[in-house]
Amino acid sequence: MSDVLPIKGSPGSPYTRKMLALLRFRRIPYRFMQGGRDSGDLPAPKVSLVPVCYFEGDDGEFEAEVDSTPIIRRLEDEYFGRSVIPVDPAAAFLNYLFEDYGDEWLTKAMFHYRWYYDADIEMAGSVLPHYADVSRPDEEMLAAKKMFSERQIGRLYVVGSNDTTAPVIEASYKRFMGVLNAHLKIYPFIMGARPGSADFACFGQLTQLAQFDPTPAAIAAREFPRIHAWVSKMEDLCGVEVTDDGFVDVDDLPETLTALLKEIGRTYVPVMLANGEALDQGLERAETTVEGEAWVQEPFPYQGKCLQWLRIEYARLSDTDRERVDAVLEGTGCEALVLGMAS
Repeated sequence: MSDVLPIKGSPGSPYTRKMLALLRFRRIPYRFMQGGRDSGDLPAPKVSLVPVCYFEGDDGEFEAEVDSTPIIRRLEDEYFGRSVIPVDPAAAFLNYLFEDYGDEWLTKAMFHYRWYYDADIEMAGSVLPHYADVSRPDEEMLAAKKMFSERQIGRLYVVGSNDTTAPVIEASYKRFMGVLNAHLKIYPFIMGARPGSADFACFGQLTQLAQFDPTPAAIAAREFPRIHAWVSKMEDLCGVEVTDDGFVDVDDLPETLTALLKEIGRTYVPVMLANGEALDQGLERAETTVEGEAWVQEPFPYQGKCLQWLRIEYARLSDTDRERVDAVLEGTGCEALVLGMAS
């Protein structure tokens, strides 16, 4: 068992798909245990989320970790070669920002589409419960469908989805797809000629948005077939050879990534800042304006940590690298994420 990395998850989890694709690219041997199946003697995670990666400690015992971003960094320390983190600190910071955008903003679009429209609710409610056990009787699955769907629909407020914000979320999804589509015309990956962890984060959400949930998948197939194909190619990159200089040059950043930063500045940034402020002040609601529309949601403690971690990454930069990052962020709206920090 110590020769492979045990990982538990579900095909319907964007974060599971993110990690599996990353492990394939990095050629890290793994044993995938699908959700609902016995994990043997492996310990339960502190939080019931997927995916769960099990790392062997110095004492030979396994420990469970569930957060994909720090898991990826731990894998960088424990497995050599085919890194998904740029060596250039400035590029690594942008990669971190793009990864967090995928994990924390694109997931809003994924959850919104899945549980807002009737066709998507029908698809998700019918299929997702089967991932736990495809052999369960139909009557049990119908009951599971009803219970699961009602619970998830009732949680739309957690990601800020409602009748007012629906157009904002959907417009952001389409703009992101347009920016990514333009970028893929010049580079095969977000981070350049080789994938970074940001690629896998966005890919994870797009496995659902572009290829599973009917409403956003129809948009992808109709308007962005390039991205539909990219998602399929990202699934298994173990055969792709990469070079050390394959990541984008921050000092000569393509306009398409500047456009992505501007999209991030329009949506992700104001919501993350409002969420952080609400948490700092102990407020019951995080409120801001996105694209001229009121955005209200319950404060999300985890995303407060994400903002702190992003700022820690920025603070770790040398003065020179921080100036390079500042030059890239200026005018995109993303500079507000680190406004007032040492420079």
